[in-house]
Order: sequence, then C-alpha cells, then structure tokens
Amino acid sequence: MAMGRGSAATVSVLILCLLVLQTEMVQSVTYTVGGAGGWTFNTAKWPAGKRFRAGDVLVFNYSPQAHNVVRVNALGYRSCKTPKGAQVFRSGKDQIKLQKGANYFICNFVGHCESNMKIAINAM
Repeated sequence: MAMGRGSAATVSVLILCLLVLQTEMVQSVTYTVGGAGGWTFNTAKWPAGKRFRAGDVLVFNYSPQAHNVVRVNALGYRSCKTPKGAQVFRSGKDQIKLQKGANYFICNFVGHCESNMKIAINAM
C-alpha cells in the first residue's frame, strides 16, 4: 500500500511540474519588431507601450542585404558602436529570445543606428 501512495505522489508531482512548464510557455509572447514594416529606420520608439517579459521572442524581419541585427550593451546602444564579441544576426528572419533586464539591439550598417534603427527593451 505504501508503494502505491509513493507512485501516486510521484505522478502528482510530475503532473504539477508539467503544468508549471506549460504555463511558462503559454505566457511568452512573440513580437514582430516594427510591426508590418519590419526592422527598418525609426524603430527606436516601437517598444513604447508594450510590456515585455523574459522569454518573449522578438522577430526581426528585414532584407539581409540591407540590414542586420546586433545585440549590444547600453554603451553600444547609446554610441551606435558594436562592442567586441557582440552577437550579430544576419538571416533577415531572426528570432531572438529576450533576457531578463535590459536588452539592446541595433543595425550596425553605416548610418543605420544613427537613423534610429535601434531598440531598447526592458524585460521583466
């Protein structure tokens, strides 16, 4: 009898864990950066009014011949300079998961970041 209770408890814990994981997955949201226009100039204000959470996914749609996406730090964002070792995305259909806290992205093609092709997002 004790063995049966142990198995039931194990199954209950397993089901609870699966429910928690499912809830976490359901809560993440996918955002297309820039909306229908995609990742382009003057997107710096695009995040305004949106609530982002760690685990949400940003989709960057753009022509890889014309743009890229670079994950930078705060200094890289403010100065429009790519720090050494920064992660560069070039597919034109990049999907990037937000990390908790500040997330900064720029296009490092000449003059693009300076034309507000950059976004700063704080994920809760």
